[in-house]
Amino acid sequence: MTSSNPSAELLTIGQCATLACILEATAPKVGNVHRGADFADLTLHDFLVSGVAIAPAMDKAADLRIGRTVLAAVQATCTVVQTNTNLGIVLLLAPLAAVPRNQPLAPESVHTVLATLTPDDAAQVYQAIRLAQPGGLGNVEEMDVAHEPPADLLLAMRAAAQRDLVARQYVEDFRLVLGEVVPFLTAGRSRGWSLTDTIIHTHVTLLSRYADSLIARKCGLGTAEQASAMASQVLAAGGPGDEAYYEALADFDFWLRADGHRRNPGTTADLIAAGLFVALRDGLLQPPFN
Repeated sequence: MTSSNPSAELLTIGQCATLACILEATAPKVGNVHRGADFADLTLHDFLVSGVAIAPAMDKAADLRIGRTVLAAVQATCTVVQTNTNLGIVLLLAPLAAVPRNQPLAPESVHTVLATLTPDDAAQVYQAIRLAQPGGLGNVEEMDVAHEPPADLLLAMRAAAQRDLVARQYVEDFRLVLGEVVPFLTAGRSRGWSLTDTIIHTHVTLLSRYADSLIARKCGLGTAEQASAMASQVLAAGGPGDEAYYEALADFDFWLRADGHRRNPGTTADLIAAGLFVALRDGLLQPPFN
């Protein structure tokens, strides 16, 4: 998955992380905060400064353990914003950023990094989750973040994998990010779509295939599955360049925002950020982006 183009390493790992966050946040994705739509308690500026804040931790990820990277990134974020903007992104980026730069990002290289997890990683990740205070977690019988962290972080991720797409990436060696999100992004660019159209279309495609974890936590699985069905209807209307597609996108966006931001497909957006990071890091997506 890596590129032989030397420009692939013009960006540091921290810069790839920040740029991925910026590109994801500024694209006008349905139901999300973006450059044309804020939430009452969460703005585009919050996401942008959060993307900058995590860069130093991601730059050191190959030398730090995953848990320390996650905790450092969340702590840095908390110094610049007052709400959770990027816990999911940080959890996704930390293992990817920890892969040595001379290795391509692939399930095998990610698996090798995840195999090094220790009880300290689990404790630090649990500390980071409590610090970020993500919405809609509720209580679960196994591996609840309000309880003592387990000795094995992967056991906790496995327990949550059926209800959380971020946790599932740890269990499946980031199959969804590496095997679907990144190819969707590169395919869109190959078709001549703008990066913005590519990001939006990839976001809707993921929503059509996977019920968004944040929507499910806040509104229930039925609402998340309804959002997936509506995303499929958008794709059936056409694609970038088709008027019917843009009209369907607008209708879908209106529905997602009609309940405050309880229907915010935030987990899907986190997966987009992770895919953008991979594409930037391995030279599959290079500037200029216009």
